[in-house]
Amino acid sequence: MKYLAVAVLIALPHMASAEGVQIEGNVQAKCIIRTDRTGVYGNPTANKLSASPADGGVSPVIRFDVALADYYLARITHPTSFSTSPALTDTVTWTGGTSVSSVSTAAMSGYDAAKVEYDATTEFDLTVAGTTWFKVDSTAEYGYNKAFPAGTYRAIVQAECIAK
Repeated sequence: MKYLAVAVLIALPHMASAEGVQIEGNVQAKCIIRTDRTGVYGNPTANKLSASPADGGVSPVIRFDVALADYYLARITHPTSFSTSPALTDTVTWTGGTSVSSVSTAAMSGYDAAKVEYDATTEFDLTVAGTTWFKVDSTAEYGYNKAFPAGTYRAIVQAECIAK
């Protein structure tokens, strides 16, 4: 028995134990999106709403501030439905697009030529640190020679900064 107690005492310091230790961190955005100018729909004809200045509208402008070059994609989707509108009984046909309206450095001048467009979405590879302003076009046409009902119409442009 005496030897058993000695063996246990010798073995105790060599027994293993484990504990999980948490590591936590916060990632601060290196790509910030801001609305520089909200859009307004003009109503040039009874069946058309357009954000184009030529049609009495105002195109929204979205600003992307990027602190790190070549780490982000700008993904901007023009509207394909109204978020608010009077009751509509016919089809609304949507068109639109996104283009670069201004840049903070000349090295960004190729963004428009390299953009990727699919469905209602346009993606830009933000390969240069700095600020880029994007203009969004949006047009909604109602039915076939059918007037939009009177009321307030709102649509949302979705802007995202996607980490590559």
